[in-house]
Amino acid sequence: MPSIDVVIRLTRDECLAHYEGRALSVHTRSLDGRKVVFPTSALTRIVGRDGIDGVFRLHFSTAGKFESIEPLPGR
Repeated sequence: MPSIDVVIRLTRDECLAHYEGRALSVHTRSLDGRKVVFPTSALTRIVGRDGIDGVFRLHFSTAGKFESIEPLPGR
C-alpha cells in the first residue's frame, strides 16, 4: 500500500470548519514538498482539543484512494 508523510497544522477553529462541512478536504504538503489532498473525514482520528499539529503517514490504495492515517512519533 503506497504511503506519504505529511505535516498537518490546523488550529481548533480550522478543524471546526472541517467538521461543520465548510471544508471538504485537507490540503497540505508532504515532507518532500509534494501537494497532498485527502478527505476531511480522516481528521476525526487525529484531532485533539487544540487542533492538529504533527507529522502523519497517509496510506492510499494502489488506485490512489485514501485508506488510513497514523501519527509519526518523535517528529
